[in-house]
Amino acid sequence: MALNLSQKQVVVAELTDVASKAHSLVAAEYAGLTVAQLTAMRKKARETGVYLRVVKNTLASRAVAGTEYECIQDSLVGPLLYAFSTEEPGAAGRLIKEFAKGNDKLQPKVVSMGGKLLPDLELLASLPTRDQALAMLARLLAEPASMFARAVKAVGDKQGGGETVAEAQAEPA
Repeated sequence: MALNLSQKQVVVAELTDVASKAHSLVAAEYAGLTVAQLTAMRKKARETGVYLRVVKNTLASRAVAGTEYECIQDSLVGPLLYAFSTEEPGAAGRLIKEFAKGNDKLQPKVVSMGGKLLPDLELLASLPTRDQALAMLARLLAEPASMFARAVKAVGDKQGGGETVAEAQAEPA
């Protein structure tokens, strides 16, 4: 069903709002997917904080004009599904990658983050989640303290400090 001018303006305004707040964008060719597959993908997208929408390329091009995704305008060809990561930068990439494994008809065509086109979906999909990044940071911050503790223990063992404690416990007075 064709959209009238006011409906198109609403779609463009909605996409512009999402694009201005999104961390990354993946546009994928979806021709050949069944309704059940698209429904499953939409459900997973809602759970992972990905805004998923199928719109005409001209409307998407108008929506991303003036945002950091303006760089994709020349690449919008064919029937495309647009996935914007709203919570985590790699969420859209992981979603498309996961569904593309199970269905060869879903082909990622355009990947963008930070105002640049990325050459590969794998770069975006491999970004850690927020929890993974925080865990890596905590491990990095704790490493110097644990290295210091190991060094102190090694010095104590080398000087025989560990043996005297063990001998003192073994020999009752």
